[in-house]
Amino acid sequence: MRLKEEQIARLAEKVLGDLERAQLVEQKQGRAAVLAGIKSAIAEDLRLEEALERDAEALLEQTLKAVGGQGIDRHKMLRMIKEKLAKERKIVL
Repeated sequence: MRLKEEQIARLAEKVLGDLERAQLVEQKQGRAAVLAGIKSAIAEDLRLEEALERDAEALLEQTLKAVGGQGIDRHKMLRMIKEKLAKERKIVL
């Protein structure tokens, strides 16, 4: 999933707002620092997800070349590769 900086900022603000309303967060370093940490975590997660997507596509192409690609459901195979890579890398999709 690709998000613009403004979208990441709004998502981070929403997450922090929800945590504050539920009184699930104690801000020892101030709201701005916590918000920056949430933005950073979201951006890193998106970066890892994009890398996984690229690696899955590359692995799919290698596999299709190796077996000829006849009779293989490309979409299903890509989903299986992404799930396997996500599990190995401990990424939640």
